[in-house]
Amino acid sequence: MGAQGLTHSLLAAAVVAAVGALLGRLPRPGQRPPARRLALLLFLATASHGLLDAMTTGGLGVAFFSPWHPERYFFPFRPIKVSPLSIRGFFGAKGLRVLASEALWVGLPCLLLLGWQQLWTGQRREKPVLR
Repeated sequence: MGAQGLTHSLLAAAVVAAVGALLGRLPRPGQRPPARRLALLLFLATASHGLLDAMTTGGLGVAFFSPWHPERYFFPFRPIKVSPLSIRGFFGAKGLRVLASEALWVGLPCLLLLGWQQLWTGQRREKPVLR
């Protein structure tokens, strides 16, 4: 099936979310997120890996609907450089280009979303009343 087959499918993301939410319900001290919230977070994190791989410049494509539909997909917009599969290739000039590409197309949007989330939650919190 290949590297971006079943493990990159939406089914795999749903299984990871379900198992993670079940494990998150195990008794342990301290606070834990609600199971639905944890499941949603795990699903989005796992599914986003396949979505990002569908925006790379190489590979066979992503089998989002595996095992029922084996067709593989790429998005029309593919700005992320594909990572070399060898250690030697990764620690050379090509590896640096890949890291720069991922920093721009993955890291920067994540930082922007994190900043937006911090602003959003900071504005929703009540300000303390001074007396």
